[in-house]
Amino acid sequence: MDLSREMADREAPVVLDRVAGRHGELVLRGDGADYEVISNGVFLMDTRDGRSERLLVAAVLGGLRAGARLLIGGLGVGYSLAEALRSDAVGHVTVVEIEPAVIAWNRGPLASVSGCALADPRVAVVGADLVDWLARTHGQFDAICLDVDNGPAWTVSESNGALYTDQGLELLRGRLAPGGALTIWSASRVETFEASLRRAFARVETLTVEVPRGEPDVVYAAWRD
Repeated sequence: MDLSREMADREAPVVLDRVAGRHGELVLRGDGADYEVISNGVFLMDTRDGRSERLLVAAVLGGLRAGARLLIGGLGVGYSLAEALRSDAVGHVTVVEIEPAVIAWNRGPLASVSGCALADPRVAVVGADLVDWLARTHGQFDAICLDVDNGPAWTVSESNGALYTDQGLELLRGRLAPGGALTIWSASRVETFEASLRRAFARVETLTVEVPRGEPDVVYAAWRD
């Protein structure tokens, strides 16, 4: 066998699991010490960095009081949840994740990435579509941190687009306790969405994280009242 071909074969990511998800095929791959999640043949996320996913939560941790209740939309590989649990001020975290496989992977091969965050007694995991769940839930949270899409301009499903409309932002604002904060992850800046966010919230910040290729990751942070 050609040596260069053999080396290429050894370095190729290894498929660890392949499932039919709610929005199509999901694949978990191992690439050396890292993991990748592929959705319908398109790269979705991996474990190589995680800075912007941590910032999604870190941006609001400083303003939380003891016993704070957090809502995380989108479990991902667990970086945001792990960041939330690092804070002693966090009393409870509700995680809403639509894909059962993502939840199972975070309890299995991805558990080490988040330090087994799903096993923390402060965590409750809900397997549901976030838009539907928000519509039937009337509780309030001290912070809501959303990473369910590649941003307002690139949603995983058409229904998720409702989150980024004026009506969706008003719904999210209503689920925040007075003084609560909303953060939203995006793969790029979306100026029209920023304008909507500023209409709905008293204070808005746009935080960026440089990445090796392409536009910086963006975390939008907005505070009620």
